Amino acid sequence: MLVIVMENQLLPTHQVCQACLMADQSGQPRWQPGKLRCGRALTQTTDSQPEQYECQMGFRIANID
Repeated sequence: MLVIVMENQLLPTHQVCQACLMADQSGQPRWQPGKLRCGRALTQTTDSQPEQYECQMGFRIANID
């Protein structure tokens, strides 16, 4: 599940992405398994952290299970 990471909270992507021009038709990030097409991957500092990406709008997105 993709979530937006803020300083002290996690937001569902539909709260932010539906206003983005890069989002898909349903207002979700353009996600293909293992890759965020509307952003870039960030390097992981530890193996225990989820995959993180930075979207075109500057938000940090995490892929959590």
